[in-house]
Amino acid sequence: MKSPYSLAAAIALWLACVMPLAPVRAATPADQLLVGMNMNNVLTLDPAAATGNDVVPVAANLYDYVVELDPRDVTRVLPAVADRWTIAADRRSIAFKIHPGIRFQSGNPLTADDVAWSLQRTLKVNRALASPWKSYGFTAKNAERLIRAVDPATLVIDLPIAVDPGMVIYTLGTSIGAVVLDRRTVLAHERNGDLGAAWLTTHTAGSGPFALADWKPEDVLTLQRFDGYWRGPAKLRRVVLRHIPESQSLRLMIDRSDVDVALGLSAPDLVALRRDAAVNVQSVAGGSMYYVALSMKDARFADKRVREAIRSLIDYEGINRFVMPGYGVPHQRPVQAGLPASLPDPGYRLDVPKARRLLAEAGYPDGFAVDIRVLADAPFLNIATSLQATLAQAGIRANVLTGTGNQVYGAMRERRFEIVVGRGGGGLEPDPYSNLRALVYNPDNRDAAKLTNFQGWRTAFYDPEINRLFTAAQAASDPTEQTEMYRRVQQRYADVVGPIFPISQTTNTVVLAKRVEGYELSPVWTTHLRSVSKRP
Repeated sequence: MKSPYSLAAAIALWLACVMPLAPVRAATPADQLLVGMNMNNVLTLDPAAATGNDVVPVAANLYDYVVELDPRDVTRVLPAVADRWTIAADRRSIAFKIHPGIRFQSGNPLTADDVAWSLQRTLKVNRALASPWKSYGFTAKNAERLIRAVDPATLVIDLPIAVDPGMVIYTLGTSIGAVVLDRRTVLAHERNGDLGAAWLTTHTAGSGPFALADWKPEDVLTLQRFDGYWRGPAKLRRVVLRHIPESQSLRLMIDRSDVDVALGLSAPDLVALRRDAAVNVQSVAGGSMYYVALSMKDARFADKRVREAIRSLIDYEGINRFVMPGYGVPHQRPVQAGLPASLPDPGYRLDVPKARRLLAEAGYPDGFAVDIRVLADAPFLNIATSLQATLAQAGIRANVLTGTGNQVYGAMRERRFEIVVGRGGGGLEPDPYSNLRALVYNPDNRDAAKLTNFQGWRTAFYDPEINRLFTAAQAASDPTEQTEMYRRVQQRYADVVGPIFPISQTTNTVVLAKRVEGYELSPVWTTHLRSVSKRP
């Protein structure tokens, strides 16, 4: 007969095997910050070519900006590399005084020449990050004349056209293409006149609080503290960003304290973690949009009735209720909410009978077949599958094609797509100009223009009246007059059924371990980690 003690031990062992265990919370090193995120869209580290919001916080900690925007009030501009700045009385010139004594991680001094060259380089490389500067009238040809160092401590930017100088300053604090590069180090790696583009794809040359230690794409990116940082060394010795695209895996890792920061979690996982006393959840409203975009190069979508039918086949309410919590909030206008020029939502809703009538009028009573391009990540894929189901109710047979950022947005940039479910539309600068330039404005609809960072151009949308109003608004010095023109642009875009249909305005949400201190999420994605620390 077995001893009762042996029986009790056997029962305890059986229970340990079958009963769920409480999560074991390990402790990550106190001097390191481990960040879990989806890095599918971190494709290059070259500030002139790195698009997408996910790479912005990386650049913001490797480099310095000329100015910074206050994360608590992004309309407030703070000094950074520039101590102070002055706008000329005629609003056609801005002079910046550069902080003395800043050194790059190479040891080279940072001067106004480096700042001017960095901005000139963005225009000369002429990739997506040149777009905001081109909309202000700058070109590769006029950049050296208009963006110049008067002396080592003074940068002057002359505006080639009448634009709001405040927008230029906002762009200097938000665009990756405006970070300050170590000119001498980059040019030492120039090959065949590429301005260091090949080298900068996987290397950095900054003055930020952290230096690049290692990067394995879609795996891990490691930042090492730069002890010579001009504002004083960062509190953390190292920041490690890990590629964790699956939300459930990321939730498990934050729950077990395998990571300290989790970005890009799905709505159900965020709901669960908000109830977890061991973590903090921060959310801020962003200025860009989740949208459905149509190509007007496609003859079907060149027909206004078909575009309006598609607009009526989006389940705005269902998507925002079940898919978007943690990612975005309901929004149907091209200008972000909360600005003086913002218009109330027009109240678009799923209306299948209306869509069927419009399709029949356009000659498609039985619908048609179409491809939807989308990232294979939440919430994009969830939006696409919802759209696929509602399109089917009007006879439109949609095939969902998933891919990487290059495959989805690359096809959009080349104007070789039918429907894209995406995210974008400017919004980093807290001004209607930012959204409308990105989503609506298209100054040149020719294929040869290659205005790849203008979504209006990508979708082949061209409206002379909108262009006229937009151009007049950006030059207006009277805020009331400017606001009215921006509102008229939005209303006309709705009336002509522009081919980009905003569904939600982005929300940037992060989950933090309780021991993380000093982490302040930026609405414009430039989250600085120099003051972040961890309790032991």
